[in-house]
Amino acid sequence: MSDPKNPNLNRRLFLGAAAATLATPALAQDSTYEGSTELERDVSQTVRHNISSFRTLEWQDYFDNLNNGAILVDITSRALHYWNEEETVYRLYPTSVPATEDLTRRGRTRVVRKVEGPDWRPTPAMRERNPEWPEYVAPGPDNPLGTHALYLSWTYYRIHGTHDTRKIGRRSSNGCIGLYNEHIADLFELARVGTQVLLI
Repeated sequence: MSDPKNPNLNRRLFLGAAAATLATPALAQDSTYEGSTELERDVSQTVRHNISSFRTLEWQDYFDNLNNGAILVDITSRALHYWNEEETVYRLYPTSVPATEDLTRRGRTRVVRKVEGPDWRPTPAMRERNPEWPEYVAPGPDNPLGTHALYLSWTYYRIHGTHDTRKIGRRSSNGCIGLYNEHIADLFELARVGTQVLLI
């Protein structure tokens, strides 16, 4: 239910509905939306035409092939796109992105490890900026990596969940890409070790 007194809640409901709608393979593959409900068509059309936020993309514009699947992270629109190798699954999720340009890394990498229930250690640079932070956080509700993490070939960089849902849709991370826990759980099942990743 939307709450007129809480615009952040309304925005999260919209983004969640949009991601769920566009995650439907029929909608992702069929631009006519035949067989979709009126709500799905409305949300999808709104998302497709709002170029400042969510928009569907074609993998061919960013990857030579879909070997092992492909993940595209668009820092500007704060969205993560996933295509599977068979071209039968397309997902679009809202994300958090690095808080500053200094923390932002762009380019090609890949998934090198998948961890359910990750633990967390702040990087040396994080500890320098925030000496009050703990040296180690065990898996659980206080862990900044949420419920699942995809480790990338770049040292310290991950695509992970978050228990702090206020971060999604914002420049709020120390370099990683964050998703709602329910979305990272979905992506975790789809992505493989070796999945291509491109941050733009």
